[in-house]
Amino acid sequence: MGALNPRRRKRTAREVAERAGVSERTVRAIVAEPRAEYLARAKARRARVTALRDQGLTYKQIIATTGETEAAVRRLLYEARQHGEWDGPQRAPASTAARVLKEAF
Repeated sequence: MGALNPRRRKRTAREVAERAGVSERTVRAIVAEPRAEYLARAKARRARVTALRDQGLTYKQIIATTGETEAAVRRLLYEARQHGEWDGPQRAPASTAARVLKEAF
C-alpha cells in the first residue's frame, strides 16, 4: 500500500503516532512513498548529476546547479556507477596523456 498523499513530511512517524494514538508502524504504512516511485526519483537524481558531469561540469558547478551537497553529488555518481548507469568521466587513456605531456615539454 502506498501513501495516500505522497510528499515530504515535517513530523516524525513517532510524533504522528503519539498524537493519533496508533503505532509508528501504522503511520509508516499509511504515509510511506511507494518503492517504485522512490526508485524512479533516485534514478532521475542520478541521471541529472551524471549528465552534468558528462558535460564537463566540476563538482562545485554541479552543486550550484542542482542544490545538492558535495557528499550527495559524490554519492549519486558512485551509485550511478554501481547501477551501471554511468561509466565515469570520459578521459584520455594514460598513454595518450603521457604523450601529450612529452610533446608539450
